[in-house]
Amino acid sequence: MNNNIINQQSATLEQPRVLEVKNLCKTFEMGRGFKRSQVHALRDVSFDLHSGRALALVGESGSGKSTVARLIMKMYEATSGEISYAGQSVLGEHSSTEALAYRRAVQMVFQDPFGSLNPAHRIFHHIARPLLRHGHISDKSELKDKVFSILSQVELDPQINAYKFPHQLSGGQRQRVALARTLAVAAKVVLADEPTSMLDVSIRIDVLNLLKRMKDEQGIAFLYITHDIATARYFAEDIAVLYQGQIVEWGASAQVIDNPQHFYTKLLLSAVPDANVRFDEISPEQDFYLHSAAQIRQISGQSCSEIKQIAAQHFIREHDFSALNQ
Repeated sequence: MNNNIINQQSATLEQPRVLEVKNLCKTFEMGRGFKRSQVHALRDVSFDLHSGRALALVGESGSGKSTVARLIMKMYEATSGEISYAGQSVLGEHSSTEALAYRRAVQMVFQDPFGSLNPAHRIFHHIARPLLRHGHISDKSELKDKVFSILSQVELDPQINAYKFPHQLSGGQRQRVALARTLAVAAKVVLADEPTSMLDVSIRIDVLNLLKRMKDEQGIAFLYITHDIATARYFAEDIAVLYQGQIVEWGASAQVIDNPQHFYTKLLLSAVPDANVRFDEISPEQDFYLHSAAQIRQISGQSCSEIKQIAAQHFIREHDFSALNQ
């Protein structure tokens, strides 16, 4: 079974495909002279994004999740592979008009919203500027109403917040401003890189619910990058588990989480706290993964081209775990 099966799987979905990543590889050159080395950050990563649907890219820090997003945003140059938007390749050189259209259509929301907001400008400016730059306002007399409308869509009271500076908002409010900017340019694809990880637990669900409304009501395609497999299931219809730059298991969220088949996915899930179990109690299964973690990681990090289909929308890479003492 070939390495592009994740793309073949998504072709059966009803929602239109807007962005395709195919056999994407990224190698970083490290050091100088005789101390030069290579880091293979991504290895043959393939997936599709569909309108009104979310794919959660799940993995630990350093797995390559953010590298995927930065390649899609053309912040890095791919070593090999293909990225297509609306059926057209986005790699290589393009005219300024084409580049601007792509930046408008594909937006990124960062983990730290404060870092993407100019502290010298009020919130009104952060929403008004993309509206004007991308031609979504033909008459400046409409600008205030449009800005206020967008702020209301992300549940920020415009009368209270429009003329504040970023430092006067909470982390959750700043993340809402970042999401409002994607609405201002009418983005078709949003790459959300750990959008709730720096927020208080009490407000994470509110931001996730806002993302769901944007997905359902605006038809935005989301790549939801996270280390939190629980929020991945809540928000995303599909999950791809990434380890050392390689997707090891992917498919419908419910299937991947309720019936994990790759040992690395099982390892991730074994670390998720269970509210029904005392913190000092360890099940035999948890004990196994606790003591086998290093070996599971070592095997999962090996390149593997063999893919096994578990169900209609569920696949794994067939790493050989026969050496594990189960």
